[in-house]
Amino acid sequence: MTRVAIVGGHGQVARQLIHVLRRADHDAVALVRKEEYRAELEERGAEVRLLDIEKQDASAFAAAFEGCGAVVFAAGGGPDGNIERKRTVDLEGSLKSIDGAKQAGIDRFVQISAINVDDPLPADTGDVWRAYVEAKRDADAALRDSGLAWTIIRPGRLTDDPATGKVALGPDVARGDVTRADVAAVVAAVLDVPTTVGKQWNLVNGDQPVEDAVQSPGQSAGQSSSAE
Repeated sequence: MTRVAIVGGHGQVARQLIHVLRRADHDAVALVRKEEYRAELEERGAEVRLLDIEKQDASAFAAAFEGCGAVVFAAGGGPDGNIERKRTVDLEGSLKSIDGAKQAGIDRFVQISAINVDDPLPADTGDVWRAYVEAKRDADAALRDSGLAWTIIRPGRLTDDPATGKVALGPDVARGDVTRADVAAVVAAVLDVPTTVGKQWNLVNGDQPVEDAVQSPGQSAGQSSSAE
């Protein structure tokens, strides 16, 4: 059993992840900035700790991670037009989580990113989308260089459809849709599979059961820690 700290613990994927972790006999620690989220998340089975991603520093992250054996970065600045929050949440939140994990002596770190954020952006890309993609790209690069036992999951377009239990997972998987529930299932699964360390994979819905996909992802799955 592992106690897993979820940064961004009230997010839509994170709330699904709490259930999946509990079914796998792991303890979920949801890190949130608002006390008002406590009752809902405790009802889902999580321990709740307060952490303001934007206002607190890496030492506060380390304190929030106390007693945990793994960190999942599931936070995001939201779909609105606030460019600044793409930097303060999606990038700086990840950087402080990485630093906090190191301070807390936690090696295992799984990050939920977004598909194809390393690809060049078209010249007419909107400012908000550009800020989001660049934040995710830079956060992933920092994690790859962190020395931690990292895994990066890069979902396609997220949907609220029910879990299918079937995915396509690998470094070269083409863009597509994926349910938030299936993203949560993959994140929980990789935590328990040592061979997923140092892997950066795209994730969409597909034909392979989650457990099989995590054990032997499709396409050229032998991606190393220098993955780009």
